[in-house]
Amino acid sequence: MAVPKEWEPLLEDLRGYQRRVGFERFDSFLEFSAEQGKYAFCGQVSQLYLPYSYEDPAIRWLDATEAECRKVGPHTDAYFGTVEAVGEVGAAVTNEVLGAPLHRFVYLVLHEDCHDEFKLPYGIEEALCNLIAYRGMVGFSESQYRWLSRENLAIRRYATGETVQTQIVKAIYEELEKRYLAHARGQISTEVLLQDRARILARAERQLRWKRGSLNNVGLANEMTYSRHYPFLEEVHAALGSDIARTMAFFKRVDAAKPTPREVMKRLRLKSETGVEFLRAYEAEVVKTIEKLLAER
Repeated sequence: MAVPKEWEPLLEDLRGYQRRVGFERFDSFLEFSAEQGKYAFCGQVSQLYLPYSYEDPAIRWLDATEAECRKVGPHTDAYFGTVEAVGEVGAAVTNEVLGAPLHRFVYLVLHEDCHDEFKLPYGIEEALCNLIAYRGMVGFSESQYRWLSRENLAIRRYATGETVQTQIVKAIYEELEKRYLAHARGQISTEVLLQDRARILARAERQLRWKRGSLNNVGLANEMTYSRHYPFLEEVHAALGSDIARTMAFFKRVDAAKPTPREVMKRLRLKSETGVEFLRAYEAEVVKTIEKLLAER
């Protein structure tokens, strides 16, 4: 079914902007679906372990209802949520997408379409696609709306606010990570760790404006996937003149030049692609590729 006519002009204008800055593939949001709804996710992990990212195999990702998801034993975190769309699956325009505010709609299209442009490790790609989405939102808005229009102000406010949130997430995660390392070294007890964790997460909820008691290790690891490399990618974007088209083109070169997972495993003598050691190593190798290509410019 075609996208509803009242949304066609906005989507076409947005696609036009995307083409101008280097997007080439548009596999999502091509059709409307009344049946397809929000994508639900459920993750569970021990409170005594801080996952590296949403790819950390310690997290049990389940197909479950919210009630089923939250049925866990003591000292276990359960994180349930929904999103309007996911990339790389040919997501349709749904009632949930159409019901989102303008700034969220523009973000979803830019971020999810970005995933179709690259095949980078998710720890890099999620941060990159957020960078491209936030900066692209502002660029699109400047070309589309008057400076003091409600649309432009809402889009710019969202992009700026989400960038600040990213910085908060990274700082909170790194603070909590230090407490987990201290616990692993036997420097603090489990009781102290859990007390410190509760205090840090409560502060994070206030800073991020999350509902009280809603943030836990799974949620923080999920957010960190989008945040860990974001400051570095911002620096790369600035080095490229803060130009979205140049940034898109540069990271397509990175994508083509990056080592394969098999090459990383062989070089570092790793035995599995599913462990945290590999996730860290692969992301680090791609960072090296980025730095090398940037220096060659």
